[in-house]
Amino acid sequence: MGRLLIKNAKALVGTHPAGVERVAGAAMGHLPAVEDAWLLAEEGRITSFGTMAEWPGVSDWNGLEVIDATDRYVLPGWCDPHTHTVFAAPREEEFVMKIRGASYQDIAAAGGGILNSARKLRAMDEDDLFQQAEARLREMMRQGTVAVEIKSGYGLSFESELKMLRVARRLGEALPLQVRTTLLAAHALPEEYKHDREGYLRLITDELLPAVADEKLADFIDVFCETNYFTVAEMERVLEAGARFGLSGKVHVNQFTSLGAIQAAVKHGALSVDHLEVMEEADLFALDGAATIPTLLPSCSFFLRIPYAPARAIIDRGCAVALATDHNPGSTPSGNMNLVVSLACIQLRMLPAEAINASTLNAAAAMGLAHELGSITVGKRASLIITRPVPSLAYLPYSFGSDHIDTVIIDGKPERSGEALA
Repeated sequence: MGRLLIKNAKALVGTHPAGVERVAGAAMGHLPAVEDAWLLAEEGRITSFGTMAEWPGVSDWNGLEVIDATDRYVLPGWCDPHTHTVFAAPREEEFVMKIRGASYQDIAAAGGGILNSARKLRAMDEDDLFQQAEARLREMMRQGTVAVEIKSGYGLSFESELKMLRVARRLGEALPLQVRTTLLAAHALPEEYKHDREGYLRLITDELLPAVADEKLADFIDVFCETNYFTVAEMERVLEAGARFGLSGKVHVNQFTSLGAIQAAVKHGALSVDHLEVMEEADLFALDGAATIPTLLPSCSFFLRIPYAPARAIIDRGCAVALATDHNPGSTPSGNMNLVVSLACIQLRMLPAEAINASTLNAAAAMGLAHELGSITVGKRASLIITRPVPSLAYLPYSFGSDHIDTVIIDGKPERSGEALA
C-alpha cells in the first residue's frame, strides 16, 4: 500500500474526532473541516493531517506518492449501507410497465418483482453472478463508494440464498472496498411455498441460518416487513433467530405502510431500519433516543414515484440518519451515491452537510464500520474522494448531473476518474 501525501487541499471535510461514530439530530448539520490542508496515509491508514501553514514537511520522500489537491475538496468515501447489488438480470420491462401506470404491487401480482429476479438468479451459475456483480461494484467504486452492504433475497431457496451470499463474500475478497453481507431470505414468499408460510419460515430459521453461520456468510439479517410480504410477528421471529447466531437486524420497514415494524425492530435492537417512506407519529416516537439508525433511500422514491421519507421530521427527533442507494434491478437500478446525496438535498430537504454526514459517518455506522470509515480521522482507513475543482461543498449536490470526482482512494491507493479500479 505504501505512503501517500495529499497536499494543498481546499479542505479536508468530515474531520470528526476519534471516537465519534455517528452524528445525530442538529449535530448532523455540522461538518468539521480543515482548510488549506495536507493529509498523510501509510499502509492504507490515515496517520496525520493538518493545515499547510503548519505542515512539518517530509523527511523521507522515498516511496511517497504525492497528490496536489489545489482547489479540490477531500472527503471520506461514500458508504452505502443498503444494496441488492448481486442479481442476475435487470428488469427494464417492468420499468415500461411502471410508465404505463402499473404499481409496484401490480407488477408483483403479475409475476414480476422479486419473484422475477428469483427465477433468473436460480438459473444463473455462481461465476456468472459474480462477474456481473463485480462490474456493478467497480462502477460504484468509480463513483466514490468505498464500502457497501449487499443483501441476498433473490434466491428464495436454500441453495440460491447461499449462492448469493457466497458471491457477496467473494466480492469482498476480490475488490478493495469493504463489503458487508446480509441474509434477506425473508424478502418474499417463493412460489413453492405460496401455501406454506410456516414451512418457508422454518427453512430460514432452522436450515438457512445454521448453514449461513457455519460458513460465516452473513454479518446481518433482514426481513421485508410489509403488507403482502412478511408480518411484524414474522419479522420478530426471524430477528430472534438471527440473534441466536449473532446477526443483528437491518430491516426493510414502512416502505408502503406503517405496521408497527419500527417499534418491533427497535425493541429487538436492530442496527438499522430502512426505507421509512410512510411514517406516522408513533413511528417517529419509536426512534426517539433509539440506537437504531434510520436509513433513507431517496433514489427508490425517485424511481418508483412514491413518497420520500420525512427526513426533516426524523432528524428533528434527534436521530442519526443514514443514506443508501438501495441498488437493485426493480426499484433502484443505480448504485450512484452522488445522486443519493443530491436527492437528499433536493427532495428530502437535507442540508449538504447533513447529506454528507449521512452518506459517510452515519452510513458507515449503519453497517458497523464507523470505527474504520466515514470520517477523516487518524487511524481510519484512507478511503477518500478528491473532487474536481468546485466552488463549494454545496455545489456537489446542487450540480447533480455532473461528475465531480477527480480521484477515488481506497485504503491509500489512488485511482483517477476513468481508470479501472483494481
